[in-house]
Amino acid sequence: MKKQLIEQGKTALGIEFGSTRIKAVLIGFDNHTVLASGSFDWENKLEKGYWTYSLESVWAGVQTAYAELAKAVKEQYDVELTTTGALGFSAMMHGYLPFDKDGNQLAAFRTWRNTSTEQAAMLLTEKFNFNIPQRWSIAHLYQALLNEETHVKDIAHLTTLAGYVHWKLTGEKVMGVGEASGMFPIDSQTGTYHAEMVDQFNELVPFEWNLETILPTVLSAGEAAGTLTEAGALLLDPTGTLQAGIPIAPPEGDAGTGMVATNSVAERTGNVSAGTSDFAMVVLEKELEKVHMEIDMVTTPTGKPVAMVHCNNFTSDINAWAGLFAETARAIGADVDMGHLYTTLFEKAMEADADLGGLMNINYFSGEPITGFEEGRPLFVRMPDSRLTLANFMRTQIYSALGTLKIGMDILTKEEKVKLDNLLGHGGFFKTERVGQQIMADAMEVSVSLMETAGEGGPWGMALLAAYLVNKESGESLEKYLDTKVFAGNKGSTLAPDPTGVASFNDFMVQYREALHIERAAIKHMR
Repeated sequence: MKKQLIEQGKTALGIEFGSTRIKAVLIGFDNHTVLASGSFDWENKLEKGYWTYSLESVWAGVQTAYAELAKAVKEQYDVELTTTGALGFSAMMHGYLPFDKDGNQLAAFRTWRNTSTEQAAMLLTEKFNFNIPQRWSIAHLYQALLNEETHVKDIAHLTTLAGYVHWKLTGEKVMGVGEASGMFPIDSQTGTYHAEMVDQFNELVPFEWNLETILPTVLSAGEAAGTLTEAGALLLDPTGTLQAGIPIAPPEGDAGTGMVATNSVAERTGNVSAGTSDFAMVVLEKELEKVHMEIDMVTTPTGKPVAMVHCNNFTSDINAWAGLFAETARAIGADVDMGHLYTTLFEKAMEADADLGGLMNINYFSGEPITGFEEGRPLFVRMPDSRLTLANFMRTQIYSALGTLKIGMDILTKEEKVKLDNLLGHGGFFKTERVGQQIMADAMEVSVSLMETAGEGGPWGMALLAAYLVNKESGESLEKYLDTKVFAGNKGSTLAPDPTGVASFNDFMVQYREALHIERAAIKHMR
């Protein structure tokens, strides 16, 4: 059956350019499960003051990932991969890729990681009365203008990494609305760039071009975004085996593909990704009332407004302590399996006292914009009469990891009165059964669900968007397509907040906010 799907082209291919890996995933139209995959590891480089990837590495990477996938298809199914039913590209959002009228690159690709646009972000936020984070494309553009960089006057096309790859493979200068929302603010009523803000920005431009002419055309999920050209097919597969003419979905960002992969595109749904860093995304019923520097506003792949709470620090402190415990165990001659160690520590946390024994922790390895920190100092603090047990210690560590996320989410749910029915969790934090899931539910005061497919990630989400492009029925929304054709039989679990746990976490947060004063003192005096 799987072999026939591949031979008949009843498949969708999703390729995502992550910050450390390019991954290609092939799925079948029958049940949207993964048939084969390929990947390529890469890293950004700091060159001339900017974090960047060369465009040469973009093509070398995607060709390697595709070749691995094609090889896997041949080995697993004895089929030569010559075509797919649909194709789509996604990538880490934001950044800056400018080109002139002849398609020549004008400046090195400046990724989302760069923090050189503080002045531009601040000025645009004030002008638009809309939060413009430093990593957004418009902040990079305006900062280049403020810096009087000579290339700015020659810009004819400004795009992101996903938009660039799509352009080169189709000839179309278009972008999915979710990805576009990381370039410039989107008006969810019109589904394109916010017209008034576009006019406001154009007033700042002393050149002949304006935003309407240099930004990609915005498309919603399911809209035609071009087909793979002959030249594009050779760029992706230099062997010439892959055929041209494959329909390609609008290019999207990793935030959008993450929403799709977790079925979190409907209003009042959200997803939380918890690993080294963590972020929560909530699909809104309406725009927020106020501008909040702690909240990024983006959209779903269909243009619905989404509030994002992004935290720089999550499991690094827990990992450091786990490493210390493992070293201690080895020092006394015990064998340590790190997976078993993490499971044991997380399960032990569920035995903690409600007040955590009076312990406190701040997990900041780096700065944390939500709470106004440019640097971090990991701290563990206790009183002379605190009850220092392993259970209390581990529960404190986990609560601390969630502290900043809670502050951001409270702005949404308590200050802005945003309604949220469920959070879909994914990431390493949820590996130990029930523990991370239950504590997250208690901390955020909302049910948290885990799905079997949550680990498939962004490339799978992009493949789903490609499948939706060609398989949707007339008038079928992305939400309905995902509910009925992708996730209908998906097994998972949902845990509701426990009142005792909610009270425990809220009491912790009172002390956590006070402990941030200790963190500021540590930054000042520990050098």
